[in-house]
Amino acid sequence: MEAYFDNKGNILNACIRSKRDKSVLYTLKTTFGLSGRKITVFLDENPAPGRTAHVASLNWRDKTFEILGQRRNLSDIRRTEGRFFKKHEFIVPGTHVINTYAEGSDRTRHWRWNSERKEYELLFDDDEGWKATLNGNMSIAARFLVQLRPHLFGKPDPPALHLTKTALEADEVFLILVMIYSEIKRQDSTVPRFFLRFR
Repeated sequence: MEAYFDNKGNILNACIRSKRDKSVLYTLKTTFGLSGRKITVFLDENPAPGRTAHVASLNWRDKTFEILGQRRNLSDIRRTEGRFFKKHEFIVPGTHVINTYAEGSDRTRHWRWNSERKEYELLFDDDEGWKATLNGNMSIAARFLVQLRPHLFGKPDPPALHLTKTALEADEVFLILVMIYSEIKRQDSTVPRFFLRFR
C-alpha cells in the first residue's frame, strides 16, 4: 500500500489517501484537552458491510492502543534494547581503545501486538524516516517518511506511508498507529518541555 497524509502540518488530524487514485483510506481525528492530546481515533472510510468505521484508537494519557475492540497497554506491546547513549570507540596510536558515550540514543524499539503476531523492529533515520523491519532487520515491512527539512522553493512533500504485502495482511492498522505514535514522540522530543503542555 502506497499512501500519503493530506494534512502536512498535523498527521494527527488528517486523511490517509491512496497514492494511486487519491481516494481516502483512513481518517485520523484527535481530541485535545488543557494538558495536551487525549485520544486519536482511526476511522476506516471504506468499512466492510456490517462493520463499524471506528477501527482503532490511541489514548495518549493512558498510553493504550485499541484495535478492533482489543486494548493493550504500551508497555505490553513495546520493548526497547540497547543503550541510552551511543557508544563511540577511538583508537589512539600506541595506546588502547578509548570508549566514549555521546549524546543520542542507541536503542532499538521492538513492537508486537500479541504473542501470535510478528515482532517489528522500528528504526529512525533522518534521510529515510521510520522503517519497520522483520527477521533481525533483514526485510522491510513498512516505511513512513516525513519531510524534516522544508524546501526553499516549492511545496514540501506530504508524509508518505508504504506497507508491504506482508504487513498489510498481518498488522496494517497496528503498524500505521505505531508509525504515527513514534513520529509524534520524535517531534515532541525536539520541542522544549514547557511548550508541550500547549500542543
